[in-house]
Amino acid sequence: MTKSGLIDLISEKANITRVKAELVVTTVFDSMVTAIRQGHRIEVRDFGSFEVRHYNPYKGRNPRSGEVIEVPEKVIPFFKVGRNLKRQVNGKTPKEDKN
Repeated sequence: MTKSGLIDLISEKANITRVKAELVVTTVFDSMVTAIRQGHRIEVRDFGSFEVRHYNPYKGRNPRSGEVIEVPEKVIPFFKVGRNLKRQVNGKTPKEDKN
């Protein structure tokens, strides 16, 4: 699903204009990006969580030349899928199979 498809779906389900649905989607995504940039963790129950992972600098190797290179410190957003979403993707209802 694309962002545009999500906007269309929200517009239809909520019975609101596409412009209002686009504002909702954009506001949610912008708020999530702001929170992640500030180092906050976002948890959406039954869906998953977003957090920032910090990686220290290290020495890597250029695969073409074999030259040793310095890889700088980096901060990467990470998504961890929630248990109920994982179950639903696998065809189970959230209440089925508590394992």
